[in-house]
Amino acid sequence: MNFLSYKGYVAVMEYDALDHILVGRISGIKDIIAFHGETVSEFENEFRASVDHYLLTCEKMGKTPDKPASGKLMLRVPPEVHCAALAAAQASGVSLNQWASRALMQAAA
Repeated sequence: MNFLSYKGYVAVMEYDALDHILVGRISGIKDIIAFHGETVSEFENEFRASVDHYLLTCEKMGKTPDKPASGKLMLRVPPEVHCAALAAAQASGVSLNQWASRALMQAAA
């Protein structure tokens, strides 16, 4: 599965073999935002237009737009993983939060 990012929103892209189009939706929010395009370029343009339209509509309605992530992440890991991560962070000279953020970014890339 492929994804795009724009203004903090992430679009998941799938191919619809029946209609021969790229179908997308914004993931990680409660509101439903879907769009499609026949080409990658059209898909990307529709994604950006959908996000812009969503934000404008929320503004006109006086509604706070849903955000896909707050930046706060709580994890439960086995104590030995926590200990190993602390040691790795200390060895790198950074906080556990900074170390985990880098590790997650590398894993997600």
